[in-house]
Amino acid sequence: MPRLSGSGISIDVPDTWEGAISDGGFQLEADGAKEPTVMHLASFPLPAERGSFGSGAVEFMRSDDVFMTLFEYGEESVGTPLFAAQGIPRQIAAREFDRNALQRALPGQSGLQRFFTEGGRAFCLYIVLGSHIDRADVLSQVNAVLETLEIV
Repeated sequence: MPRLSGSGISIDVPDTWEGAISDGGFQLEADGAKEPTVMHLASFPLPAERGSFGSGAVEFMRSDDVFMTLFEYGEESVGTPLFAAQGIPRQIAAREFDRNALQRALPGQSGLQRFFTEGGRAFCLYIVLGSHIDRADVLSQVNAVLETLEIV
């Protein structure tokens, strides 16, 4: 598996997936973000321009696809209640996904958001699955990828 690295973030990307970090890896659409560090991983081809949380990409997902965003918030977020959880989420269960947890609801898809602090940095991990019904089928791969995530 190739290793994706940038802005103090590194992760293994499965051979059939694509990934990029916004420190020059792709162009974010104007969606209100203030030059955040954003990492995108997907099991499908990523469009060159997409929003921080996947607008412009998730519309192309098939039922067996995964889209992941790691979005870094500013220093002012560290220590706030929303980011109280310490450490990178490593194991996600199928029951944690919700059709109503999507930035933009699309038929059949399911999502999850986890806010956390790692290394004095505040993040949101946002995952979209192409199929809510079949979500358990892809979670072993999602969790294996999360096991390789490092933030410094």
